[in-house]
Amino acid sequence: MAESLVEQMIQAGVHFGHRASRWNPKMAPYIYARKNLIHIVDIRETIRGLLRARKFLKQIASRKGLILFVGTKRQASETIERESLRCKMPYVSERWLGGTLTNFRTIRSRLSRLEELEALRAGEELSQYSKKMQSALSREYRKMYRNLNGMRTMARLPACVVVVDPNKEKNAITESRKLGLTTVALIDTDCNPDLVDLPIPGNDDSIRSIELIMKNLADAVIEGNASAAAEEKAEEKAEEKAEEKAEKKHPVSTKASAAQKEAQKDPSETKEASETSAT
Repeated sequence: MAESLVEQMIQAGVHFGHRASRWNPKMAPYIYARKNLIHIVDIRETIRGLLRARKFLKQIASRKGLILFVGTKRQASETIERESLRCKMPYVSERWLGGTLTNFRTIRSRLSRLEELEALRAGEELSQYSKKMQSALSREYRKMYRNLNGMRTMARLPACVVVVDPNKEKNAITESRKLGLTTVALIDTDCNPDLVDLPIPGNDDSIRSIELIMKNLADAVIEGNASAAAEEKAEEKAEEKAEEKAEKKHPVSTKASAAQKEAQKDPSETKEASETSAT
């Protein structure tokens, strides 16, 4: 897997960093070399970071924890939306609203407002408003849909936030750190790795690089979801077997329970049943 992944990363240009003049010295441990004024990321460090992040995200998903994917830059937004939907997790791909995490109650109220507007558009009530009001409501709906649609499934705060480019998404990183949420990020050579819990050093400007890393992370989440579903199914089967075993071991108590249920039935139903049998 490692050799195949290295080849995929090289083809996607994951190893290309920023111009050396723009580097953050704290990224030195993740830089392999400097070539033609460009820093080259150490692919070995990228793989280590990716594997650590995959393991962590799989664990979170297996415990049914929420993972918020964030990437609002042009190169990342489409990939973030696609991969988040694929692994059934919330996302922000257009604009990070201040207080998305630290003022989550307000965000939930805005999501309720979005649902109200959708119900209004689906029904016939909208036609009762003036043209000017209809236009204002339509603008409000489009704006809210663009900014909030990806967070519909986020009924509670996430356990982890996955980010593309911490420099671009500094508000998301700041809010996550303030709440003590674990952060995973694809970081380029101009970023500060100290601000991220699980950094994945690599090219955060190339669409192909972002696609490769986010696909791998989404795959880990999907594996975690499958593990959670399998565990839940196993628990249900175990409960069913325990009930069957109890019935076989204590048939008298089972019959008594059935008789008790029969006695609790509506008297009118019992009367109808007896009349039917008499007929």
